[in-house]
Amino acid sequence: MATKFLTKEGFQKLQDELDHLKTVKRQEVADRLHEAMEGGELIENAEYEAAKNEQAFVEGRIQELEMLLATARVIEPEGASHPEGTVVIGSTVTILEQGFEPEEYTIVGAAEANPREGKISNESPIGKAILNREVGETVTVETPGGMYKVKIIKAS
Repeated sequence: MATKFLTKEGFQKLQDELDHLKTVKRQEVADRLHEAMEGGELIENAEYEAAKNEQAFVEGRIQELEMLLATARVIEPEGASHPEGTVVIGSTVTILEQGFEPEEYTIVGAAEANPREGKISNESPIGKAILNREVGETVTVETPGGMYKVKIIKAS
């Protein structure tokens, strides 16, 4: 199994979600199931069916989170274990594609990637291309839509 990387914040966020699912959401679903069972014929009870589906989703998510958190590797704080200017998981990087404005991203593991928040996965095309590269290098990013080059302007 591939190593899953998480920042300390990402690890805590997933741990909080797991705790919520186990303590609050499980009980809510159990209450819905109980109410639906009291509602009569289970064969024709849409609420019962919806609650059973939600229960399956919640239990699946709990298992997924438990496995992820048990096997995840927490990323060291920025600058703790890598040379300045080298892109590693946990780095905040500024890149420049010719003809565009500079863009800033934080390289994170796939489990906490969120491009809207500027967090891209080390497994994404850009993440793969710039990982372990240094400031000043120009690298080729390979995407399903084609290839393009970006220059690494800053990494911390």
